[in-house]
Amino acid sequence: MPPGAAARALGLRPGEFDLAVQLGCVRTLPGPAGEPPRIARDEIARLRSTDDRSEALRRRVHTVGTRTGAELISVSPQRFTRLARTGHLVPVRFHLNRYRAVVWRYLADDVEEFARAHPELLTGRTDPELRALLDAGADRRPRNWRGKRLGLALRFTSDPWERAAAVAAFLAPSALAELVPDPFERSRLHGLRPRTGCPRPVSAPARELVQRLARTTDPDETAWYGTLLAQQLDEARAERPADGPSSRGPSHCPPLGSPAGRVPAARPPVAPRPLVAETAVAAPAAVGTGAAASGPPGRPGGPERPPRAPRSRGLRLLERLRRGSRKSPA
Repeated sequence: MPPGAAARALGLRPGEFDLAVQLGCVRTLPGPAGEPPRIARDEIARLRSTDDRSEALRRRVHTVGTRTGAELISVSPQRFTRLARTGHLVPVRFHLNRYRAVVWRYLADDVEEFARAHPELLTGRTDPELRALLDAGADRRPRNWRGKRLGLALRFTSDPWERAAAVAAFLAPSALAELVPDPFERSRLHGLRPRTGCPRPVSAPARELVQRLARTTDPDETAWYGTLLAQQLDEARAERPADGPSSRGPSHCPPLGSPAGRVPAARPPVAPRPLVAETAVAAPAAVGTGAAASGPPGRPGGPERPPRAPRSRGLRLLERLRRGSRKSPA
């Protein structure tokens, strides 16, 4: 059964069904080459066998916005927004409203789980450290959204080329061209890009805004994704080189055991970790974007940077980005 028919059979919207698949709630079968996975009729029957299962599935993929999420955990919308901007609540989807304002959506289960784990953050005055972040203009929602979507994409596949494509999907074309100079490899990565849940607006300004949210811009985050991409490409090239002439020497990667160490396909996915999140390895922190916590759960921690690696042509862009960030005024 194709995904559209399966979504209708389960009473889910297309976006909800995609999320159900990525969360592992719906089992899929490989589709024909170049086509999306299919869903067995037995799987649809299993999910519809009882009202409890159907309701549990709808509940698992239910998302809330700021106002509904605030009501869910009995806080004001303003506090909910502060918690999201400082990285405590991690969005799973977003869309643009008619005024091209970004509307973030959160899994209701994640919001309730956060409230149970951190009741001290739901009342009282805002922590001074969090207040300092907010006063500095921090907004970690885009970065944390990218990290969560990457984690979902890596969780969905063990194929090394597909995992590399998932990482590459969040890099700007110019960064990807320098990190992966081989056009045959870039073509392969582009063809295997997963759906990241981005909206597809019609107007050019809206498309530009979506692209800014979907791609890394901070130098440290770009370096982290570049390091992870190099690791995944090493595994992919060793297993199945891309077609076409190229020189495919090993990428420069940090040593094993480092914060961005090699991740075998059988292990849990690696993605930039939000302050309260499920992913295993933290991306470097930066004021104004999402960050990882090195302190207690639910509290912002210090920055965590990838280890230095030997220089290569593929990392020249990252070196320039770092130099540019050091020259910019504080």
